[in-house]
Amino acid sequence: MEQFAAVSGISRPTLSKYFQDPESVRASTRLKIEDALQRFDYRPNIYAMNQNRRLTKNIGIVVPYLADPFFAEIARNLERRCIDAGYWPTLFSAHGDRQLECDIMDALRSLKPAGVLFAPLGRASDQAEVERFCNEVPAVLFDSLNEGLGYTFVGSDNQQFMFQMVEYLCRTGAPPCLFEMKTPPNPNSNKRRNGYHAAMEGQGNPPTVFSVPGEGWGLEEIGYREGLRVLRGELPSDTILCSNDRLAIGLLAAAYELGLTVGHGAGTDIRIAGLDDHPFSRFTCPALTTVAHDYTAVSEESVRRLLQAIDSADSSAQEPAILFEGRLVMRASA
Repeated sequence: MEQFAAVSGISRPTLSKYFQDPESVRASTRLKIEDALQRFDYRPNIYAMNQNRRLTKNIGIVVPYLADPFFAEIARNLERRCIDAGYWPTLFSAHGDRQLECDIMDALRSLKPAGVLFAPLGRASDQAEVERFCNEVPAVLFDSLNEGLGYTFVGSDNQQFMFQMVEYLCRTGAPPCLFEMKTPPNPNSNKRRNGYHAAMEGQGNPPTVFSVPGEGWGLEEIGYREGLRVLRGELPSDTILCSNDRLAIGLLAAAYELGLTVGHGAGTDIRIAGLDDHPFSRFTCPALTTVAHDYTAVSEESVRRLLQAIDSADSSAQEPAILFEGRLVMRASA
């Protein structure tokens, strides 16, 4: 910036003022600066500028696995809202890796963000490191929260998702079996299992759970591979509820390969439902019955709370956790 000030003939304090708020300098000075920016092809180093600011205009967004369409969709919503609020978001994916998640937290500390929107890995996270990070940087956790972390949290009501779907399936056909991973990558799966047991007992039906082997984020492959095995066996019900849509998509492929007709009504062999309203779930064949996250409400509330934490003089103040209910989406698969 000193070099640019020298060649442009504009003082460095005036340039600094312009870069923080172009409207804060006189119109004639602003035109002179903008002409010099074009002539000398100068771009300020935002990260270097942030080192000298009490408050930056950067916001970090951290998700556990960006290739998961749910996290891609929620990140898209969060990014848009941060930009609309005048902040510049930077997106990070931990790729399901504990050490990489820790490295991202270290990188964010050096970038000095105004705040961070953080979806932790869950039980795979270094809980002490997550806690330390949230004490150092204004942060709002979203999607998954392990018990014991009392930080500002915005998410979906996984138990309500399950109660809504189980009630619908029991009302319209045979009570559902639950198809889940034995070692799920996301702690929401455990909340959904507990919700399934409670919902089935509330309906007066015994719960039946297929906890299939598999680890990591390749959920469609696990749903397909284990679906072939489960569907070849003796099923106690012709209705299967998957703990998420990605498993259900794999199960749909397995049913097709085995020649099973999926859907409700006469002439069908099996009903399959999921949870999440995966962005592609309405394009499966048949289209997948599911429960939809309120993407808009979760993203809006997460950003609102983060901006409130950024503006608050007491950064340690925490709002109570909030869970948004899902919406039943009835399609052809169940």
